[in-house]
Amino acid sequence: MVKLSRINGAEVTVNAELIETIEATPDTIVSLTTGKKLIVVESVDQVIEKVMTYRRALATPLC
Repeated sequence: MVKLSRINGAEVTVNAELIETIEATPDTIVSLTTGKKLIVVESVDQVIEKVMTYRRALATPLC
């Protein structure tokens, strides 16, 4: 799960596994496999970094 900020400032937690595409138009639009689209304040690169950090955390052993 990654935390993103909607354009109105509200924080939303998104299942990173459901992210299909990320577009800059100039707002950042995150499209999910469910068909839902979110407009967020983070840049495309910031969203990618958050997803990569999340996936690294999943791959890191706890002990």
